[in-house]
Amino acid sequence: DICDHLLAEEQKTYCNTLLALRGFCSLHVHDHQQALQDFQKVIEHDSPHPKSCIKALCGRGLIRISGGSHYLTALDYITACQLKMEETIFTIKSYVPWNQRGLLLKVLQEEGQKMLQKKRYLGSSSAGGLSLFLFFFFYSRDAPGVYQLASLLVELDASDEVSRILCADALYQMGCVEEAHKLLLLALSRNPQRSPILARLALLQLKKGFMYDGNQLLKKVIKIGDTSCLLPIMDIFKAEDRKLMQTHCHFRALTILKDKQEDADIKEAIAYLSFAIIASGGYAEDCLLIRAQCYGCLGQKKTAIFDYNAILKEDPRNVQALSGRGLIYLALKQQKEAVQDLILALKVEAEVVIPAILSLKHEARGLITQWLLQHGRTALTELVATKDLSKEEIFGDLLVIAKALIKICKDTQCHIFYTDVLIVNGRYEEALKHLHEAFGCSFADDFASARLAVLQLKKRNVPVAAHSFSILAKKDEKELGFLLNFVDAKQQQHLAQVAAQEGNVLIKEYRYEKALGYYTLAVLTSKDNPKYLRKRAACLTHLKKYDKALKDMEKVIQKHGHSSLQTRVEDHCSKGHLLLSMAEEEAAVKEYIEALQLDESMALCSITNGPGAEILTKTFHKIAQYNFEMQHYEEAWKITDYGLKIDKNTELRKLKARLKREASSCSIH
Repeated sequence: DICDHLLAEEQKTYCNTLLALRGFCSLHVHDHQQALQDFQKVIEHDSPHPKSCIKALCGRGLIRISGGSHYLTALDYITACQLKMEETIFTIKSYVPWNQRGLLLKVLQEEGQKMLQKKRYLGSSSAGGLSLFLFFFFYSRDAPGVYQLASLLVELDASDEVSRILCADALYQMGCVEEAHKLLLLALSRNPQRSPILARLALLQLKKGFMYDGNQLLKKVIKIGDTSCLLPIMDIFKAEDRKLMQTHCHFRALTILKDKQEDADIKEAIAYLSFAIIASGGYAEDCLLIRAQCYGCLGQKKTAIFDYNAILKEDPRNVQALSGRGLIYLALKQQKEAVQDLILALKVEAEVVIPAILSLKHEARGLITQWLLQHGRTALTELVATKDLSKEEIFGDLLVIAKALIKICKDTQCHIFYTDVLIVNGRYEEALKHLHEAFGCSFADDFASARLAVLQLKKRNVPVAAHSFSILAKKDEKELGFLLNFVDAKQQQHLAQVAAQEGNVLIKEYRYEKALGYYTLAVLTSKDNPKYLRKRAACLTHLKKYDKALKDMEKVIQKHGHSSLQTRVEDHCSKGHLLLSMAEEEAAVKEYIEALQLDESMALCSITNGPGAEILTKTFHKIAQYNFEMQHYEEAWKITDYGLKIDKNTELRKLKARLKREASSCSIH
């Protein structure tokens, strides 16, 4: 009221002073709009009064805090300090309430740090309302302005460490390195274990060329364990000083790793590398690679992957990061990820990846070899099975894998896989050359010999190829099936004929084992032709491999759609005979009944050839008797009836008479 009364008088004296006072009065009663109007009048006056301006700037700064414009608050207080520091201190102590002063100091500290870190930009909400000219004017003078702001904060609270560090940072940016150094030493004397102070001092020592002193300070930071303290500092330091820090820390890490390899040494090297990475701005490829390897040595595999990911985000084709991450996935037993990374790395630069794999321990090297081979074989099998030979990129990948495998491992499988890839690519001469280099001229390995057979087929040498395939057929039918994908349909048809003919010759000579290989080849190349399935079943029967023979006969019977009546009858009789050999008597009886139902005379003729009527009727009687005892009269009658068609067996006649008596109360037929 007093201010209003004095301002209302005609004679205007101390107008700015009164407006500033009234502004603070309004501020204290939370009338921010009136307070802001008064402060603006003082600041915009044609003949501003310095002390009143300082009060108005301080008052307006407080109002801007409540509005969220913290940057503008800082600018107001910097301007006030530039007018007169002592008056600004007096105004804060006299006019700003205690319950607001703590917030004010915190806001000014934070905004001062942001100014030095250059984190303000024109689009910031805190810079709203600031003209372009004023923005760049203040931006170009951040360091001196922040120094004044920090000096103000130190005067207001001499014990506040953050304000002293802010003051030192501003001095550093102004080029006053010695003054900044002295201020930091003073702060350190009060708290010797403060990482932010030690880190700043370390950089200043390195900048002045005192490498030993700088390194000792960095060691203290490492010992404390607060490497993250460098993060905010790096935004303050100049580019050339950050580079100096990065180079020094990188060199120190390499020196440590060269001389020592204990866990404690590796951890120290990691700390130096972390400093170097932070100094680089977050991405230093060489440091990230070394640090990832260090984490791997310490068993911190997921942390190592994090570093490799950082590199690959910037450079997806970085071969060292790809191979490094692949080997970490190998240690974690993550097969899919390990194989994927190592294949990508091999495609980029195999000369780097192969030595890395060879340096592994025997067990790990064997495992990655197995995974790569498994992946390659699966991909190749899918390609040849679908006959999709247009995927050049996949063939390229397979060739890369195959070439790497024969360098990593001398195992037969690797050389065979390489040969397969060459054959699929149509590089037959290369494949033949590699086979001779890897296996010599003898080809004692059946799998290698089968590859040679594929190549011989390309030269129309069918009998020789059939011989090699027949040997593989006995050893690994699935592998032979895979290889036959390399052979065209016409060649497969020819192979089937040649194999069947050779099998027939061997059967006559009672050389059943060898005949079996040829018949299997005929079956596979003819896509389960019933003619060859019957021959193989007969051969298996001679070898007393009844279960396998039975499977072949079941396949034959499933393909009965266009077979003649006689063929169908004989097939059921053959299956029945096999079942008898396996003591599956009930199932055998059903097969013979099926044959008799198709054609009785043909079935009887086939039965005469084996096992004979007498033996078979005994089996019929046994099964019929069992059904009778179980009171399955209809089934017993049916079996007895068909058994009597084979032979008028006395026991069967007696059983039929008993069935008639038992069925006197109900009709069976």
